[in-house]
Amino acid sequence: MQTSTNLLPKPLSKRTRLDAKAHSVQTKAPFGINSSSSNNNNNNNNRKMAVRRRGAAFAVLLATNLGAARVSAFHNRHHHRPHTPPDAGNPTAARRRSGFGASATTLPSRLSYAIDVQEHCPRDVPTMEAWVYECGVQGSGGLRLVGEADETNHEDYSLSTEEDIPANSPVLYVPSEMVLSAQRAMEEFGQLEESEKLITSLNAESELRHYYLMVKILVEWERGMDSPWYPWLNSLPRYFSNAASMTPFCYKCLPSLMSILAMKERANMNHLMIKKVPFLSVETRGNADLWAWAYNVVYTRSFEANNGSGDLCIAPMADYFNHGTETEVEMGYDAEGNCHVQTTRDVPAGSPLRMSYGDPTNPSFLLARYGFLDESSPATFCKYIPPHVNDELREMGYAHNRMLFFKDTGDASEEVWDVLLHQILSSSNIAKKRALYKAHLDGDYDTKRMLHEQYYSQTSLKLMEHIDTFLNQLDDLSAKSVGKDVNEHPRLPLILKHNEFVRNTFLAVRSRYFE
Repeated sequence: MQTSTNLLPKPLSKRTRLDAKAHSVQTKAPFGINSSSSNNNNNNNNRKMAVRRRGAAFAVLLATNLGAARVSAFHNRHHHRPHTPPDAGNPTAARRRSGFGASATTLPSRLSYAIDVQEHCPRDVPTMEAWVYECGVQGSGGLRLVGEADETNHEDYSLSTEEDIPANSPVLYVPSEMVLSAQRAMEEFGQLEESEKLITSLNAESELRHYYLMVKILVEWERGMDSPWYPWLNSLPRYFSNAASMTPFCYKCLPSLMSILAMKERANMNHLMIKKVPFLSVETRGNADLWAWAYNVVYTRSFEANNGSGDLCIAPMADYFNHGTETEVEMGYDAEGNCHVQTTRDVPAGSPLRMSYGDPTNPSFLLARYGFLDESSPATFCKYIPPHVNDELREMGYAHNRMLFFKDTGDASEEVWDVLLHQILSSSNIAKKRALYKAHLDGDYDTKRMLHEQYYSQTSLKLMEHIDTFLNQLDDLSAKSVGKDVNEHPRLPLILKHNEFVRNTFLAVRSRYFE
């Protein structure tokens, strides 16, 4: 799939059209170069930028919109209580069943290990669904948990609605006492000084909130059925498809950048397996599978509270909202730590209720962290890695969420072309590289456009070579998986699906510019 210079387009004329007659391969110029489509391209770029920014931001604090008056909108007829026990209206009975009235700092003398975290073990989600409503969770009338088997035949659950829900309506309320909080875990356990020193020595101090939540999960797991959170813990997945759960061979089947990202996730898990927690049993401290399970629970279900506290929280039931590029709901916390979820648009009956886990143009991160492929992602990082990245290159637009290939249109973002041109000029014409950088900083579009026209044959060749090299790499990675036992590497089909998603995006870009 190599290209040669005789297939390159000539530099653009003053009329900014490609002279296609002299070339066997016609390329389609990037932003602003082809005057016949410049207006459409500009409009498309604006739409893409809007999509890209939407997915990267959470809403401002929802507490101002979901105060006491809003919460009271959950009338009894809207309050879904599946499998309601006879004494559901008795607060004392509810506390007795849930255990939330019990001490959170003392362990039972006899550990009741009732939750098996082995990957093949089933989940009990219906009991959890009944339990959350007994403990004070409030949900809209049409809110339902829906289960279906995923590609690995493990049960996956998510929230949807059976009723129409208007925009800005409350969907779910989780009281603060049910929320697992990193700050409250720190208060409960005190400073785990030895663990913190070790984690800091591994340059993982930014993950301390996650570590304390992991310890909280392990403490509650040790309590077994005596834990206030037992029904929720027993509803959690045992099998995970994220990077921390992959086998070493799986990493060999990932593209280089994704492989690095995946191995960083695995290294992060290893850094947090600091078992110097005196109040955990010897058996728990020595159970690597259990620590890995706690890590995966925390990293796939916790989100930072947006109430200014800096807390990291898991809200039972709210952790069942799936991710979506196009979202229906947003989550927020009020000053008391109560969790609120409300709709962001009108949601028709039968719709999934999805929130954002992160930038939708970064499906590789979503796979590495959360273990799913978001095929609705509009774009993906172009996978171009310069030999050296400095502040000037970052200013030109080098970032994984800016240098994008768009899946459906095959467009390459403006930043892709800017960075490629910057790299070419860095090694061939320093004066023009400086002129490009100055024009970029000054917003001098005409000068940038002139330089892009002048060097278009070189930037287009560099782009084509990058695409073809990466496609060849994907072919080699696919060949490695042939004959491998899926039972031994159960995440391999998901990895191959990810690679195919990237391949199709790259092929779309190649078709857009070079066919």
